[in-house]
Amino acid sequence: MKTQAKTSVELSERQREQALERFDLIRPCVEEGVSQAEVARVHGVSYATVQRWIKRYREQGLAGLAREGRADRGNSRGLSKEEIELIEGLYLSRPRPQLTSVYRKVCRVAREQGWKEPSYDQVYRIVRRLSPALETLAHEGARAYRERFEVLTRFEASRANELWQADHCRLHLWLVNERGVACKPYLTIVLDDYSRCIAGYRLSWGGPSAVQTALALRGAIWSKGDGRWPICGIPESLYSDHGSDFTSGHMQALAADLKIQLLYSQQGRPQGRGKIERFFRTVEQEL
Repeated sequence: MKTQAKTSVELSERQREQALERFDLIRPCVEEGVSQAEVARVHGVSYATVQRWIKRYREQGLAGLAREGRADRGNSRGLSKEEIELIEGLYLSRPRPQLTSVYRKVCRVAREQGWKEPSYDQVYRIVRRLSPALETLAHEGARAYRERFEVLTRFEASRANELWQADHCRLHLWLVNERGVACKPYLTIVLDDYSRCIAGYRLSWGGPSAVQTALALRGAIWSKGDGRWPICGIPESLYSDHGSDFTSGHMQALAADLKIQLLYSQQGRPQGRGKIERFFRTVEQEL
């Protein structure tokens, strides 16, 4: 007879910790719309496993993510909790140690403490169970972990004018300004995320400013008067970096008047702005 599924309050402490770890892994899929394939890739688990965990979570809640069967399933039999934690701690030290070095140190501690010495295979299996994300965090630091494993929600528009992106680039070419001096101009671009159409642009000699950004946005919103360039209108959201021109009071007031939601990428982390960066690369390559 099939037993009734447990509720989250009936889980042991170990099972609850495991369920929360699995939920943290699938949370971007469940709450933020990140693809299952992306989560599987960055966490080093199979796509089928991510699918199975999401299915269990939706059907049974948090309890569905707890491992079924023996609470010690997957552990190395004959080893104490202290030995397992010692193996994990030694391997996660910096710099990354050789597995043979970890094995020798564990055996020495086991002899000193009167524990049963593990086999090399047992040490190997315990190390292999460690998540790639945890290894990267321990061996390479928080920055490498964020760049490689932290899944960010990428803004993806489903229709035109739902999301526009804006950014600046100093072009790698020389032009002569009104004073006859050769300078490198700045290009400001407003791009429709859905169609990748350039909604507006502005060339200027000075660096990025709230005024230049507002003028580029004005040109993007207004009709171009050219049937070959049909995009215009007021976007629902504008996505940019944390530049002072985008976060200025002028832009805040403009967005409030036009009912545009301002969205910003995380400081120092340009993920999510690949489309506009790709456009700038194309401009630089072509010119």
